[in-house]
Amino acid sequence: MWKEFKEFALKGNIMDLAVGVIIGGAFQSIVKSLVDDIIMPTIAIFTGKVDYSELTITIGQSSIRYGAFITAVINFLIIAVSIFLLVRYINKLNKKLEKMKEEELKKLEKKGKFRRRKTDIVPEKEEKPTTKICPYCFTEININATRCPHCTSELEEKK
Repeated sequence: MWKEFKEFALKGNIMDLAVGVIIGGAFQSIVKSLVDDIIMPTIAIFTGKVDYSELTITIGQSSIRYGAFITAVINFLIIAVSIFLLVRYINKLNKKLEKMKEEELKKLEKKGKFRRRKTDIVPEKEEKPTTKICPYCFTEININATRCPHCTSELEEKK
């Protein structure tokens, strides 16, 4: 059991996820500072209210802190957009790198400095037809049929 856990925990994907979580936590503190120290004071210029986290509605004995919720939503939106843009950029880079790699391999192959292994080349398989059309009723039937199951016409045998 310990061996299985060790294999699971040390897989590349788990380590990548751990690094992502740590960087995400650090990124969250940067975004929180951006929202609290730059965006909210800028909004306060127009509204006259500086600290939105203190906005509350009191009903009876309960206080609903909707200002803190608004701040959290803005934090989330900034993080989500930032991550979306980062992932989009990385995907574009990966596509460019793959294209460049393929072009470089083609150039080397033309010069005779590189030869693809047979395992690298995936041949296109020619699929043999498994059905044919009955010439009398035009329905699709098995290629080996000698009589149409729909119209019962006798079919020419394959030569």
